[in-house]
Amino acid sequence: MTNINEPKPENDLPTGIGKPAQRALAGAGYFRLEKFTMISEAEVLKLHGMGPKALDIIRQELAAKGLSFADRS
Repeated sequence: MTNINEPKPENDLPTGIGKPAQRALAGAGYFRLEKFTMISEAEVLKLHGMGPKALDIIRQELAAKGLSFADRS
């Protein structure tokens, strides 16, 4: 059972991401853009519910902040 008084993690993910992708990211513990700098795009795409559109939105938001996904090719 969830405690309603428990604080929710701070979330700065872009608002244009679809609900399935939002659920996938939340389920994997991704609430902050900075966390994406530690993983590759391929790792994000492995999450059930993530697709190219959501990935592109995250990529653009990271670039706007001077950040990028980790390069693990």
